[in-house]
Amino acid sequence: MALAASLHLRQSQSLVMTPQLMQSIQLLQMTHLELNRFIEQEVEKNPLLEIVSGEESGRDGERTDDDYLLPSEERAQAADAAGDGENQRDLYDSAVSGNAAAAGDTLDGGLDNMFPDDAGPRAADAPELIGQWKSMPGGSEDGAAYDLDDFVASRKTLKDAVEEQIPFLLSGEIERLIARHLADQLDEAGYLTGSTAETALRFGKPVAEVERVLSRLQELDPPGVFARTLGECLAIQLRARDRFDPAMAALVDNLELLARRDFATLRKLCGVNEEDLVDMLAEIRALDPKPGLRFETAASEAVVPDIVVRAAPDGSWQVELNADALPRVLVNRDYHTAVSRRTGRDSAEQAFLNECLQTANWLTRSLDQRARTILKVAAEIVRQQDAFLVHGVDHLRPLNLKTVAEAIGMHESTVSRVTSNKYMLTPRGLFELKYFFTVSIGSAEGGDAHSAESVRHRIRALISQESAEAVLSDDDIVDILRKGGVELARRTVAKYREAMNIPSSVQRRREKRALARAAAAS
Repeated sequence: MALAASLHLRQSQSLVMTPQLMQSIQLLQMTHLELNRFIEQEVEKNPLLEIVSGEESGRDGERTDDDYLLPSEERAQAADAAGDGENQRDLYDSAVSGNAAAAGDTLDGGLDNMFPDDAGPRAADAPELIGQWKSMPGGSEDGAAYDLDDFVASRKTLKDAVEEQIPFLLSGEIERLIARHLADQLDEAGYLTGSTAETALRFGKPVAEVERVLSRLQELDPPGVFARTLGECLAIQLRARDRFDPAMAALVDNLELLARRDFATLRKLCGVNEEDLVDMLAEIRALDPKPGLRFETAASEAVVPDIVVRAAPDGSWQVELNADALPRVLVNRDYHTAVSRRTGRDSAEQAFLNECLQTANWLTRSLDQRARTILKVAAEIVRQQDAFLVHGVDHLRPLNLKTVAEAIGMHESTVSRVTSNKYMLTPRGLFELKYFFTVSIGSAEGGDAHSAESVRHRIRALISQESAEAVLSDDDIVDILRKGGVELARRTVAKYREAMNIPSSVQRRREKRALARAAAAS
């Protein structure tokens, strides 16, 4: 068969991820802060986009939240029905020019008030204090205005707090250099991560001299700083409280026995009775194992709920989008109309303007679709977890992404993006949407399955109600859960208990009996 070149015409379909589609998917999984940051960047690049605050959106004669969610075609019709923007600007200009004289009589139209940067040097409010307060208006020698950022308070770090105390503690220059070097090796918890031998080698000094400087640094505030181990940190704090006696020293040296709740061995090592040991344990619990964290500089971000669930008068649930979490973005079509009517516009300007309008319309439609999708997924979660909202975590049903996706006619990946880093405010508290999706655990009688979160809650409740004489083992918890209709293996109970940082039954029995004997003796 001879080879020959030929031309064929075929028709096919394929799914193409356009850049705008990919950006819409990213918008869906953005948090409230990430979305606001993205919109601010778009507003900087696009002159047709505007961010409207909540106060401005509710005023008379201005657009409200409902206007932001209209499709682009409806917004265009609304803009045409509003009237000719050019005529409105002419009326506005004439009104301003006609009332300029009257406004000057009633308002402060001085040069220093309207254009403070061009008003010239301002006289000092108190000339006699200029030498003491250089930041006063008119107090600068060169006449330059002061920067307000110079007066903004900054949070003190652990290193700053330590370096402020070093000059009052050490007098020698070499000692201060060693102390500052050791301060540079502190971690965020206040522990010394470096080695005194390496520090001594660096400065050419004996290790004993570095150890002496370190012992002095351990006297600084906060108590416990510059410790190398947890036991040393606790010992420093106990010395500051004058409670580091031989019995307490023995307890600090055997923290592994304390973790195992081996109180019988601890009583022998410390040479104390049951009541004194309980008091010593209470003092240990009152100490701070990470004293440096109080200087943590990371800013805490408040969680803004995306969905608000309220009880309706008819007994159902009212699911609403949180107005504070909704970005208010609109397209400035008046500006677009004014620029489009200009004469002498070249093709590059027209292309840029059309691209800005297309991008602005896409962004408003994407934000509208994002809000509708979040609301649809949240409404289905509320419908599935109605028993949880009424009765509590014991009635939390097992739920997966596939169930919600099939109910609302969306893909599982879409539901997964919607529920990531989104929060719902309910009468039961504030929960992440992922909280309502839990693993299913089979029922002992073959009835409805139970969620893993509700089972963990039951285990926690059973352990909190046990007494010193009847401490439940993992097998006992399995039997109680089976009687309650939950089929669970013993190793699963142990896994849930360890995940909740609950000690074993042997350790709990030792602790509860020690507390009971101490309470009876007192």
